Amino acid sequence: MLAPLPLAELDYSTTLKTTFYALLAVGFLATVVIGSIAWYNSKKPPGWEGAEKPNWVPDVDDKTSANDSE
Repeated sequence: MLAPLPLAELDYSTTLKTTFYALLAVGFLATVVIGSIAWYNSKKPPGWEGAEKPNWVPDVDDKTSANDSE
């Protein structure tokens, strides 16, 4: 059976490094996902106009409603 990582037995620098690398990985993944969504919903550069976006990319509506502008 897998036991949770005993954080009490680790020294401070190991815990800090682990937390830093975990946040770095999560931030990188979030950047890639958000950047991909923005790329596929933007105007394409020359040569990419006919490219279709993948099914997993949601449609983003760039128009604001009248209530948002007040």
